[in-house]
Amino acid sequence: MAEVIWTAPALQELDAVAEYIALDNSAAASSLVKAVFDKTERLENFPESGRTPPELPHSIYRELVIPPLRIFYREDKNRILILYVMREERQLRVFMLDNSG
Repeated sequence: MAEVIWTAPALQELDAVAEYIALDNSAAASSLVKAVFDKTERLENFPESGRTPPELPHSIYRELVIPPLRIFYREDKNRILILYVMREERQLRVFMLDNSG
C-alpha cells in the first residue's frame, strides 16, 4: 500500500479552484473537493489506475480526471506524490509538473 502525499502547489491550486466555484455554489465546491480526495485516496491501493497524460505519452506522470480538474501524480517507491491540479481547459506545460514538488 502506498502513501498519498499532496504537494503544496497541488493543494493551493485545488483550494483556489474550490474557492472560485464556492462564489456561486458552495455545495458544488465541497462536492468537488470530496470527490478529488476520494479518488486520490484510492491511489493507495491502485497507483496505476490513472491514465498517462496524452501530452506526455512516455513520462513517469499519470493523471486522474475529475471534471473540471486534472490531477497529476507520480509514484515514488511507496509514495504517490500529487504534484499538480489544473482545470481541464488549460493546456499542460511540462514545467508545471517539474516545478511542483
